[in-house]
Amino acid sequence: MNAEEYANLERVEQAHWYYAGKRELVRGWIERARPPGRECALLDCGAGTGLFAKEMEAFCRVQVLDDHEEALRILRTRFRPEQILSLAGDRVPLPDGSLEYVTALDVLEHVPDDAAVVRGFHRLLKPGGLAVITVPASMALWSDWDEVLHHYRRYSRPELLALFPADGWEVVHVNYTNVVVYPAVWLLRKWRRWFPAGANQVRSEDRVPAAWLNALLRRVFVGMAFWRLPFPFGVSLVLVARRR
Repeated sequence: MNAEEYANLERVEQAHWYYAGKRELVRGWIERARPPGRECALLDCGAGTGLFAKEMEAFCRVQVLDDHEEALRILRTRFRPEQILSLAGDRVPLPDGSLEYVTALDVLEHVPDDAAVVRGFHRLLKPGGLAVITVPASMALWSDWDEVLHHYRRYSRPELLALFPADGWEVVHVNYTNVVVYPAVWLLRKWRRWFPAGANQVRSEDRVPAAWLNALLRRVFVGMAFWRLPFPFGVSLVLVARRR
């Protein structure tokens, strides 16, 4: 992402129902898996502004990884130098099997070789360690938003599952999320394609809704993200996988 997009993210992510809800649901899956009182190590890959990782410091020893200078600038204001990692070539500079948790929140869509990234997660996790992944779903929703954020793809459930083969992973949970808002998001993004926004028009993704609506959308988003009922579509996908 460019500097303007990081600025937009910093401005809205604390309160916006989607970003706050995404952090809440990922934290919820980790809390379900975390043995009480046991020390744990977490690496947040593609940490962005580091807000999720900062919240997780209450539960785990946290390190953050990013390779964008704008993200690293922000991360340096929130974390100690030894907590901030950069890629060494294509490799994360941590020993094999050194982590209990790896998170990648809307990261895989930004990399050309997503399968190689997932193989890296497998290397870093201890046996039984957990990867928690979120990605944007449905190429039918592809829009200027994806292009501005430099996405390579949006995912279907089978495409995301294919990155976590059964010989290396036990998939604990995978499902579409943001199901309720899918029709509105589809319509809005098609409208923007048919009637491009003016240069000074603020995108809906960059605005926090009215407080009552923001709270309602977050509650529905997070609540349904834990349902076992398999949804046929959604704006996003969440996957929780345990390393064999």
